[in-house]
Amino acid sequence: MAIVVLVLWMFTAGAGFFLLVTSNLGRSRPAGASAEAPVPASATVSAATSTASSPSKRELKRAARERFDPPSLAAARNAPMMPGLRSLLEFAHPAFAIIGLGFWLTFTLVHNHVLGWIAFGLVAATACLGLSWFTANARAARRRDRGETAPSFGIRLVVLHGGAATVTFALAALSALVLSR
Repeated sequence: MAIVVLVLWMFTAGAGFFLLVTSNLGRSRPAGASAEAPVPASATVSAATSTASSPSKRELKRAARERFDPPSLAAARNAPMMPGLRSLLEFAHPAFAIIGLGFWLTFTLVHNHVLGWIAFGLVAATACLGLSWFTANARAARRRDRGETAPSFGIRLVVLHGGAATVTFALAALSALVLSR
């Protein structure tokens, strides 16, 4: 079972690497710009006005709701979650995944239970970092309609990567429990 988890983990890593290669991550921010620069009030142009098509019902409802928002709420919506968070997650998520894969490979070869639990802890931390990165990118994508550049990933690949990571997490936990007895 540890070998199945290892192969699945490698598949997940391959899907994640393909996501990074095919995304616009390197082109999403101009050189020297902050990773999470707040959007100025003058840049809150909706996607409907930037395109030639008429606004959808959803965009009209959102504009009607946001019209009476106090300035503090508008500023909170446009503020970054944490300065530099996306840049940190861009590094930490793949780094934790690769280190965890190394621990799992070692666990598969020598069956030392401590290595299995370390690998499981790293896959859990990697999943948390991945969900945080997804949330930060989703929030940036909402602001992209207002003029900020944000990375874009193919939704099918994100679902494939997330699904494989979920199965990897479950099988790693099961393997660590079963093989530690």
